[in-house]
Amino acid sequence: MPDHSLSPVLQPVQIGALSLRNRIVMAPLTRSRSSDDGVPPAFAADYYAQRADAGLIMSEATNVSPQAVGYALTPGIWNDRQVEAWRPIVKAVHDRGGLIFLQLWHTGRISHPDLQGGNLPVAPSAIRPIGQAFTKDGMKDHVTPRALETDEIPPIVEDYRCAAVNAKAAGFDGVEVHSANNYLLEQFVRDSTNQRTDRYGGSIENRLRFPLEVVDAVIGVWGAGRVGIRLSPATTMPGETPLDSRVMDTFGTYVDALSQRGLLYIHDIEGVTQQTREADGVDFPALRRRFDGAYIANNQYTLDLAETVLEKGDADLFSMGRPFIANPDLVDRLRIGAPLAEAPKQYWYGGGSIGYSDWPTMNDKRG
Repeated sequence: MPDHSLSPVLQPVQIGALSLRNRIVMAPLTRSRSSDDGVPPAFAADYYAQRADAGLIMSEATNVSPQAVGYALTPGIWNDRQVEAWRPIVKAVHDRGGLIFLQLWHTGRISHPDLQGGNLPVAPSAIRPIGQAFTKDGMKDHVTPRALETDEIPPIVEDYRCAAVNAKAAGFDGVEVHSANNYLLEQFVRDSTNQRTDRYGGSIENRLRFPLEVVDAVIGVWGAGRVGIRLSPATTMPGETPLDSRVMDTFGTYVDALSQRGLLYIHDIEGVTQQTREADGVDFPALRRRFDGAYIANNQYTLDLAETVLEKGDADLFSMGRPFIANPDLVDRLRIGAPLAEAPKQYWYGGGSIGYSDWPTMNDKRG
């Protein structure tokens, strides 16, 4: 097997105030193992700790409020029970010398009344998304959401601020604002999903107002050096295209504003998650050059591709998702060029510890 121990991607690196073991980031992975009340399970401590050799772990997307929920069995961070359940998970990662950020999530229209206590999901505008929602009773067609009233938006900003406070109480090392994959913040950013006529719609500056208010609220809790953000300029999720008529103008302006705030990093999905690295009309290196902090590149990265992109200076860190599902020792496998295990899709979402925290390492006799 080839020896990659000297790969620059696998060497320690300093990002802001964080000293990372390597440039590999565990991407946020929704696994739907939490309770109906959004409480993560005790065995999640094993799952995350097993993967603590990553330079940085991003938690699974975590709902900032009951209104934020868009998928069954996903965790929350809005109440004390959830905070108490997260604490031993974070401690388990720290005990293995790892670092972990919590990803803050509001799904907006990508939800269903069954997940909202019978209420309609909320969105910037009443535009029905393509596709289906994952509910306790299986997949159900998305519905037309309810457009938020102007005075309902500040309380959602406050939900994010409270979630950031709770993440700090749980012991996380920082937070990532989820502004990707056509969830609520990105729904406001894009002109196809935001057709408002108030101060939160119309011009690029107005469409960015709410996401930037969220970012500012979270910075107020953590400081900019412990806050990152996830973006997906090229996504067509949930199946609609184009999602923005002036994508580089929109996201260039967004990245400029984030850079001015001194965020630790932007975390870009280069292409469409699980589908393609093609990105019509999006120049990711150009966005990276507009940002003064670190740049995390994501989507179908291998070690070879990461090395090539790092040498060009087009990214600082590289997040990997699916490879971490069945390879808790992914970094060690990359280092020695070992083959990677594949997780059958039946284990991706839902269930218990099987197919979640019981994957063997290369040296585990269970394998």
